[in-house]
Amino acid sequence: MSADGSRPTLLYSVYRGATAVLAPFAWTTVRRKLSRAGVPVERQQERLGHASLPRPPGQLIWFHAASVGESLSVLRLITLLGERLPGAEFLITSGTPTSAALIAKRLPPRTRHQYPPLDAVGPVRRFLSHWRPDAGIFVESELWPQLIVEADAAGIPLALLNARLSDTSVAGWKKRPNTARFILSRFSLFLTQNDKTADNLVAMGADPKLVRPGTNLKAMAGPLPVDETTLAKIRSEIGTRPVWVASSTHYGEEEVVLTAHAELLEHHPDLLLLLIPRHPERGDAVTGLIAKAGLTCARRTENEPVTENTQIYLADTLGETGTWYALCPLVFLGGSLLQIGGHNPFEPAQAGAAVITGPGTYNFAETFAPLIANGGAVEVKTAEDLTNAVSHWLQDEASFSAARTAASSCVTQQQAALDTVIDTLCDQLSLK
Repeated sequence: MSADGSRPTLLYSVYRGATAVLAPFAWTTVRRKLSRAGVPVERQQERLGHASLPRPPGQLIWFHAASVGESLSVLRLITLLGERLPGAEFLITSGTPTSAALIAKRLPPRTRHQYPPLDAVGPVRRFLSHWRPDAGIFVESELWPQLIVEADAAGIPLALLNARLSDTSVAGWKKRPNTARFILSRFSLFLTQNDKTADNLVAMGADPKLVRPGTNLKAMAGPLPVDETTLAKIRSEIGTRPVWVASSTHYGEEEVVLTAHAELLEHHPDLLLLLIPRHPERGDAVTGLIAKAGLTCARRTENEPVTENTQIYLADTLGETGTWYALCPLVFLGGSLLQIGGHNPFEPAQAGAAVITGPGTYNFAETFAPLIANGGAVEVKTAEDLTNAVSHWLQDEASFSAARTAASSCVTQQQAALDTVIDTLCDQLSLK
């Protein structure tokens, strides 16, 4: 809860007034995006604070996340927290249609999803008045000032979980220390991903007694779902061919991956690359890159089978990555060859995979460090490096097996911290 003497700053008051004026324009933009994504009108209204579901009776614990990764990272936590608190109900809010679709497929028991209200007084108060949460848990760096301040004013204890702040964000808040202190004083608990974020929060004005260095919650999420029917079908098409996976690739990375695969084919002519772009809507563009590289491709969205002449299987769909990890335990994880920040290496590691990564993994630095140190992951910088890393694991079965074992061991160590997270949340937010 807020500290005594903490009053709204001029900057916050200006923000509050500006959002009141700009909310109608923001709503027009948001509604257009949701409509294009096929979100029903009733659910679009959730962004204005109009709930599409009734509030369940009893204790309600609210989790607010930014998008796909943050949303999925808390699902296992909600499941285990539900086992600890069998009478509790749960609400998870996230802002993108993609996150809503994925969450809908994996909702824990007694959990429902809503889109969050726009950060303006009217939508926020309608949202809080309807749902009346007994606790609010904000995930990572999704700090909407009015949502936080109004929730605190309504007597809702708040926690910032899996806290992560970029250097740019920290520098910006430090220029506005009074406003940063005003916002942060609304929270009863901060559980950070690493010591650096903990130090930054204290420097920004958070109460040091409420800041707890923790671990990356994404590392503790449950395994990705596997479609056994799809898995069996693709396995039968591939047969005994060797396979490697390039997952969550971004614009500018596929060219490196394709160059490496072309080189690998010189020594492993039956090798298949399973290519999973981070954004499936880029499927047409990636298909063009594959053709330009002179390689053959079967495309998942076109239901094209893998034949003996297929050199690349383009998995340009959403929500099937767990199936592809179950298919192949040799994974290059994208978002890392460029300064994108990387993606969660524990998702492939939980599936039994060893991981290859580029150096640009600052969003998961504390996750990759033990993986690389223990031999569960290796870092590459160029197409030649990637070629050599894949080739080494294809040819040296003992080395590859040891890397997979090391990756699995790191996952087990991290997951043991989840009980501590649950204990801390229950204690600090008075959840019983």
